[in-house]
Amino acid sequence: MNSREYLEILHVAERLKDTTRHCTTSNRRTESVAEHSWRISLMAFLLRHEFPDVDINKVVDMCLIHDLGECFTGDIPTFIKTLAENFYGLDIYEADASAIINEALAQIEKIS
Repeated sequence: MNSREYLEILHVAERLKDTTRHCTTSNRRTESVAEHSWRISLMAFLLRHEFPDVDINKVVDMCLIHDLGECFTGDIPTFIKTLAENFYGLDIYEADASAIINEALAQIEKIS
């Protein structure tokens, strides 16, 4: 990847700072997805000595990217995902998310 492609990824990921979660902080303030990702990444880093057999770099990587799809879909609470799975079939839900992500990637390619 070249530097422009890295910057495009960062530009898209910045959306997470403005994407609110359905949860709140301990002070009852609505949390952003970016704040959530940072906090769980920090948690994984701090707990690294508790799990010496775990590849902590991979865990932190997963924490950092696990919600990137929410740049396009917004935060979808677990209880809604469960309803989608039980009543509509998760495959349909995943296909819709996949289509959104593929379209976004196509738009990024056009910019390059």
